[in-house]
Amino acid sequence: MANTEILLESGTNEIEIMEFTVYDELYGINVAKVREIMMTDKIKLVPHSHDAVEGIFKPRDIMLTVVDLPYYLTGRTTEPQPKDLFMVTNFNQMHIAFRVHTVVGIQRISWEDIKKPDKTLNGGEEGLATGIAQCGKELITILDFEKIVADIAPETGIQLEEVESFAGRNRSEYSIVLAEDSVLLSRMIETALTKSGYSQIHKFNNGQEAWNYLSQVRNEDVLDDKVSLIITDIEMPQMDGHRLTKLVKEDDRLKKIPLIIFSSLINPEMEIKGRELGADEQLSKPEIGHLVAVMDHLLQRGRE
Repeated sequence: MANTEILLESGTNEIEIMEFTVYDELYGINVAKVREIMMTDKIKLVPHSHDAVEGIFKPRDIMLTVVDLPYYLTGRTTEPQPKDLFMVTNFNQMHIAFRVHTVVGIQRISWEDIKKPDKTLNGGEEGLATGIAQCGKELITILDFEKIVADIAPETGIQLEEVESFAGRNRSEYSIVLAEDSVLLSRMIETALTKSGYSQIHKFNNGQEAWNYLSQVRNEDVLDDKVSLIITDIEMPQMDGHRLTKLVKEDDRLKKIPLIIFSSLINPEMEIKGRELGADEQLSKPEIGHLVAVMDHLLQRGRE
């Protein structure tokens, strides 16, 4: 029954945000990334780790790295408090616990109500906030946990070397639509695809911008010249990737275009959602080499 309820919610362009505090400041994380909330526990220190890494602990079946989020966000060294909590997350096929001060609750809102932060507020293009959400009278800063982890452990991010084996082949005949709200990730994906020969890339900051483009070109005589394949993230302000997938696959002209969901949120539950919406493939970041291989397969299949 639980899976039925999940499927009914697919493509509605809504998100559930877990609100938490660090030094009385309100932050948010997509509930889909949260595995559980735990009381803090004794931690084993790890020598030579990043300053924001407290250590590791194993509450049950999985070894967890613990990140001191208050220290990471502020640089302030404080003593852990008895009421602190561990927010255990699961994304990019990793399990990481983040220390937070309190967990406030869960809010369900539309992606349309989440705004991209201004560059001056966000410390430039690659800041830590993926969006600002208005929940009642409160403004919630939604943090970019993928960027936090990639900063602490760069080897967990996209590795451009993975596409070395694909270099040398001309794939410029294909027109790729990329919907990705992270400026850093969008740039890295574009670099990787260009390196592998996919040089014709149309980048969009969210699903809404991508949908606007697709709506404009859907009546072109040779649609393939404008869009051969679509790559979309899931978490994006204005319109998320699941909503974009739903709109594309319900459109008579666009539904035959291969669509890949490329997201840090790919897990069994999300795979059910993506499959029901019609996604051709669903890949977990940061597997950029796998992405190129799947693109080759889908585009070749379309030509047969």
